[in-house]
Amino acid sequence: MGASKTEHFTDKQNEIASLVKALAHPARIAIMEYLLKVDTCICGDIVNELPLAQPTVSQHLKELKTAGIIKGTIEGNAICYCLDEKVLAKLQTYFGNITSKLEKRKNNCC
Repeated sequence: MGASKTEHFTDKQNEIASLVKALAHPARIAIMEYLLKVDTCICGDIVNELPLAQPTVSQHLKELKTAGIIKGTIEGNAICYCLDEKVLAKLQTYFGNITSKLEKRKNNCC
């Protein structure tokens, strides 16, 4: 498989691709949904919520945090996670623009 040649794409395209890639696993979607449900939580709570081992959950949290989708703060010996609303707003704007353009087309394609 060849290189992805990300330098041929805009910064915005690369940013959106990185965010979507970080979301491209059902466990990460489940983590996001859980964080929405409880507003904030401690890592142990997430482990109890998912049918995955603690190291696996930690790896998924790391991927979401690296992408900037979640934030984590250390509280004692635990990490409290929450969604980063600014990053999620970028995704909302991006997909909102796509939806808006598709609605204007009124099925004038294929």
